[in-house]
Amino acid sequence: MIIAGSKERFLLINGLIGIGLMVALSLLFKSSGNSASAELRIAAENMEQSMKVIQDYCIQHQINTDNPEDPLHTGLIGPEWSELTTTVGDPEAKRTTINPNFAALIALLLKEAGVKKGDTIAIGSSASFPALLIASLSAAKALELNPLVIFSFGSSSFGASNPDFTLWDLYHLLLDQHIIDFKPVAATIGGEDDTGSEFDRNISDRIRRSLQEAGIPLITEKDLQINRSIREKFYYAGNPHRVKAFINSGGGYANLGSSQSVLNIKPGLVRKAQIPEPEKQGMIHSMLQKQIPVIHLLFIKGLAQKYNLPWDPASQPAITQQSVQFNGRHDPAILIFSLIGLLWFIVVLIRYRMLYNSH
Repeated sequence: MIIAGSKERFLLINGLIGIGLMVALSLLFKSSGNSASAELRIAAENMEQSMKVIQDYCIQHQINTDNPEDPLHTGLIGPEWSELTTTVGDPEAKRTTINPNFAALIALLLKEAGVKKGDTIAIGSSASFPALLIASLSAAKALELNPLVIFSFGSSSFGASNPDFTLWDLYHLLLDQHIIDFKPVAATIGGEDDTGSEFDRNISDRIRRSLQEAGIPLITEKDLQINRSIREKFYYAGNPHRVKAFINSGGGYANLGSSQSVLNIKPGLVRKAQIPEPEKQGMIHSMLQKQIPVIHLLFIKGLAQKYNLPWDPASQPAITQQSVQFNGRHDPAILIFSLIGLLWFIVVLIRYRMLYNSH
């Protein structure tokens, strides 16, 4: 039996609880949003700074400046065909990645993968999308991570395909200017079977000398399984659990493997995929089999559409508050808290109606 005044006490108590839930939820949203947005913005600003350094250098030294496919003169679009070109590339996709907000997106995906400050991540990058390597390094710097980078010189059309300004030249420039401070752990020539067997001998020799002078190990193994095991030694160092995420940029042979099933892997954050037979597996499969999340950066149009990034923009995209707020997943704690709050108010309404109808 409900005594007099119980309705008023019920409304007062549950009203105070509801207000408390709303305030707590608001603070949780604000705290989480501000923290994430700040890190994402720093990543984008890091990439913007890197691109400016590269652009200034290329303009000063007349590198890639006469390329009609690079109307913004970024220096990040190489020739369609050269001694380093391996496959056909899409200039629109290449221009789309020259956007500082890609670094913010990669930072977001790393956070969704569960990566935290001080963690080690692995990066495997071909020269096809030099801007995506810059974006990955910029995100790693913003999140204060330890990236282990293995890159290759082979590039599809309009990538870092200029033999006079390779991916390593670009990377080395950022190191010299102290924009980044993590040196690659290894490199490969790339191309067919990851050995550059189709490249001009003079180009291959020049690559070897430049890496030797920099003290960067060169992986020259043709066999995919052995090549992958060598990379695993650089990345895992005997402990696969030290790697918290793997970023694949481009279509490197040893990263993707030789199975056609890799074409079914969607861009963005990947936790599961079809695993082919061992002799066809790439580093993506090695990571996934060890429950290491993969950030797959290859199908650029799909990635841009999913996260509302402009496709082949006519001008350089700016960094705005909106541009670093993607359609990614929200913090699970916030979603759970929101659900609890919603359920509480439903229960309150039902109880209030029962109480009201009883009088």
